[in-house]
Amino acid sequence: MTGISVRRARTSDIPVILGLIEPLVQQRILLGKERVALYEAVQEFRIAEDEAGDPVGCGAIHVFWEDLGEVRTLAAVDGWRGRGVGHALLERLESDARDLGLSRLFCLTFETAFFARHGFVEVPERIVDPETYAELVRSPDEGVAEFLDLSRVKQNTLGNSRMLKHL
Repeated sequence: MTGISVRRARTSDIPVILGLIEPLVQQRILLGKERVALYEAVQEFRIAEDEAGDPVGCGAIHVFWEDLGEVRTLAAVDGWRGRGVGHALLERLESDARDLGLSRLFCLTFETAFFARHGFVEVPERIVDPETYAELVRSPDEGVAEFLDLSRVKQNTLGNSRMLKHL
C-alpha cells in the first residue's frame, strides 16, 4: 500500500471517476452512473492517488439512515488492483462513516472475498426494522431501492451479494 494517498473528491474529478468505473461497468461489475448523479454526490467520493498524484481508484460512502451507510462505486485502475488501493479507500470510507455517526456499512457486491477480508459478512435481504423500511422505501435513490431489494431494481442486483459490517 506504499505510496497511495486518499483525498476528498472535487468536481474536477468527475471525469476521472467516470473513467475509473467505465471498464468495470462494461464488465458488469459496477452499475453505471450518470454524470449528473456523480456531480450531485461528489461530496461522498474519495480519490486514491499514487505517489505522482495520478488517480488510481475511487469510492464513496452514502448515508441511508441514522446508523447505516453504503459503500458505493469502489473501483481501482486495472494495473492497481491487488496493490492496496481498495484497502486504502475502504479504510478512509469507514473512517468517514464513523465521523458521520454511522455504526453499520452495507455493500451490494460481486467482490465478496475482498469485502469479507475487511470484516463484511453476507446478510439476508431485510436488515432494517419494518418502521425504517417504511421510511427508506420513500427514497428516490436507486441505491436505496437496491438495498431494499425492490422489484423495480432486481435487474441491478442479480448475482450480487448483500454484505454488512458493524463498525
